[in-house]
Amino acid sequence: MTVKRKLGLLSALAALGISTAVWAAPTFINILTGGTSGVYYPIGVALSQIYGKDIEGAKTSVQATKASVENLNLLQAGRGELALALGDSVSAAWKGDLDAGFKAPLDRLRAIGAAYPNYIQLVANKDAGIKTLADLKGKRISVGAPKSGTELNARAILAAAGLSYQDMGKVEFLPYAESVELIKNHQLDATLQSSGLGMAAIRDLAATMPINFVEIPAEVIAKIGNAAYQPGTIPANTYEGQDAEVHTVAIQNLFISHARVSDDTAYQMTKLLYQNLERLGNAHAAAKAIDPKSAAHNLPLPLHPGAERFFREAGLL
Repeated sequence: MTVKRKLGLLSALAALGISTAVWAAPTFINILTGGTSGVYYPIGVALSQIYGKDIEGAKTSVQATKASVENLNLLQAGRGELALALGDSVSAAWKGDLDAGFKAPLDRLRAIGAAYPNYIQLVANKDAGIKTLADLKGKRISVGAPKSGTELNARAILAAAGLSYQDMGKVEFLPYAESVELIKNHQLDATLQSSGLGMAAIRDLAATMPINFVEIPAEVIAKIGNAAYQPGTIPANTYEGQDAEVHTVAIQNLFISHARVSDDTAYQMTKLLYQNLERLGNAHAAAKAIDPKSAAHNLPLPLHPGAERFFREAGLL
């Protein structure tokens, strides 16, 4: 059909009072998350359902990925519309930190707003005798997928504690669930995981065998020298058998989009996200820590204009 004939048909339909919505192109929203055993994924699924229902013409999908670093590179390439990512990874992406997995500054990235904090959860088979960071020397550990947000966290924390991968007996670069399975099978001694509280993989491990949670002291956090790394606490009884609170590192997660997403779509994504926090909290308890009052503050890159519109209308900016 020629453009002229199509315009003529649309005019005729409008004159007859027939909706022309069928001619509108769908709005594709691909949500980039992480491994299916982590926290990003169930939150992404919940958002996909919300957007699919409440954004007219939206075609939504959820993509399981290696999380922060991969998500940010995919956004830069226009292969997603919304992603969750760790704040330190976002800062490195904006600057173009090659060691963190970014070959050049990812200048198309735009913030939608803050999410919940990740906590560094360093857990070990109790029989391995690992009670402190120093006890990791000579042990077998998994630190997350190579150049993932988790692995960047592991490198920074070990360096601040005066350790390196060379000090370990074995280092595996595996996602959450695979790391836990190797500990269960006594093929690994410990795993460092960066995630929201109550993550499925550690719940599974804690229900299977006795484990130790290794604390990350405040003096080690201070030596990292990155404002994204803040002291945090895993409350007692977050996991089975964990009867004392654990002092560790907290790092803010962010919702990120990119400049090629339309202002209207970004506005609707932001509004529906922060107006459906109860539903996100039902998808995973970690999302209950999302606070819209502070979501637009202290971000390491610019807000998307659509997100900025929402925060201004809500009186939160």
